[in-house]
Amino acid sequence: MKKRSFFIAAAILVLIGGSMAVYDRVHDSVNTSTDTVVPKSQKGAGKKSVPKTKSANPKILAGYVQDFRDPEKINMAYYTHIIFSFAHPTADGDVLLNGDRALEHLRKIVSEANQQGTKVILAVGGWYHIHGGESYPYFKKAISSPGSRKRLASELTMLVRKEKLDGIDIDFEHPRTKEDAAHLAAFVRDLSVMLRPAGKELSIAVNAKINSISGMENDSVVFEPGMFEYFERVHLMAYDGQWDGGYNAANLSTISYSQNIINYWTRLFDRHGYSREKLILGVPLYGQPEDPGAKQVSYEALMKNNPGNIVKDSVTLNGMTYHYNGHSTLKKKTTLAIDQQLGGMMIWEAGLDAKDHSSAANVIGQTLVNQNYVFR
Repeated sequence: MKKRSFFIAAAILVLIGGSMAVYDRVHDSVNTSTDTVVPKSQKGAGKKSVPKTKSANPKILAGYVQDFRDPEKINMAYYTHIIFSFAHPTADGDVLLNGDRALEHLRKIVSEANQQGTKVILAVGGWYHIHGGESYPYFKKAISSPGSRKRLASELTMLVRKEKLDGIDIDFEHPRTKEDAAHLAAFVRDLSVMLRPAGKELSIAVNAKINSISGMENDSVVFEPGMFEYFERVHLMAYDGQWDGGYNAANLSTISYSQNIINYWTRLFDRHGYSREKLILGVPLYGQPEDPGAKQVSYEALMKNNPGNIVKDSVTLNGMTYHYNGHSTLKKKTTLAIDQQLGGMMIWEAGLDAKDHSSAANVIGQTLVNQNYVFR
């Protein structure tokens, strides 16, 4: 769900195990330990929940979960939506999951989520493909013709029905031409027509579209604004700003970066008459190293290293400085999202979160509640 092409050169641990049965996966990988991550996260345990009550204006907290995560270590009670990542499109419109283990984890998540009143959405795409390399060329090919496009929409809809899921999240990283944008919009329409009659949800993860240094729009990622009409939620990947210009880990996901991203997307949505509540602000749960050749560190590992790290946004471990979002920044971002009338918050990814009182999901959820906005 993120990464830049040159980041592939960095040391990234991609777990691709198990058979490649039609509808089976792997994603932008993260080390399965809690010590390091490769953009995408971990969280769990301690069944301390945030109240989920009905509201006329409900806010959501969505957490992406990578398919290799142990479902028992993810605290579903924190979330309104769990986004299982990823299903992989093939060039001809088929769908792959990463073997039997991914399917087993998906089913366990659905079972646990049902008990917690949490919805489960299946994400399709991501940065890496199960066959190797970027997912982009596979996704691009699959949606480039009416036949494969409709087949992909149909396969995903059947998977939603069979596994009793609540919808699909599209993670096409990233449409790079007007032709890409047109094909994505056509795919979204096809998928919406199939999902809506069954009452299923459709969301999308989008590039921030804003340069973290200059604050200017990134024209290398192209969307057709009209397609946002079909989504319940648009997840703003408001992180990975370290790659803008010369590498600078401190630009990972600052408050000013998030503010500029919100300004861009709210203006776009206001201009087209879309509700701002479709917009969901994303936050990262990993520490970005100042050395681009070093591995990222999970939020959980940062908290375990020193409980005092909860109030910081950077820390030095074993001679390496890492930049991340501590509790104060997470609270400020959540309040910012509320003040700007966004629909809630998103985490990449739940598997990287701490499992005690220092949990990022917990502090975000409590901030939503304390601001008199309540979970669905």
